[in-house]
Amino acid sequence: MIRIMTPDDYDAVHACWMACTGMGLNTIDDSREGITRYLQRNPTTCFVHEADDGAITGSILAGHDGRRRYIYHTAVNPERQHQGIGTALVNAALHALANEGIIKVALVAFAHNDAGNAFWQRLGFSARDDLTYRNKALREINRIDT
Repeated sequence: MIRIMTPDDYDAVHACWMACTGMGLNTIDDSREGITRYLQRNPTTCFVHEADDGAITGSILAGHDGRRRYIYHTAVNPERQHQGIGTALVNAALHALANEGIIKVALVAFAHNDAGNAFWQRLGFSARDDLTYRNKALREINRIDT
């Protein structure tokens, strides 16, 4: 079952992220506080997949600021991949974003994430070679290896 993600899902979602390699997590944005803040700002566009036994087996963070719209941290527990869960999560997020008037969605995938990039390609997300991604941390961020 696909349903809206809530802050109460954090522990299970974080465990799912940790089971997936190359998630690119950090200790600030992906902390309980960081995710709760994100869900408060985007209450209708983030989803989890809940198995029949109640276990969270996948999640997607998606949101917008009224102009820019992004997908973050799409993950499916490795034991449950290739069962349509990721596609269902993406479709739920895209539908929710469209309902909020969003017409175009972007995401960042690590270049070395071959499986992730193949997934996004299959879903019709094109790679852009005309952009240079840049960022600047305003405070120290510690990466979490997965």
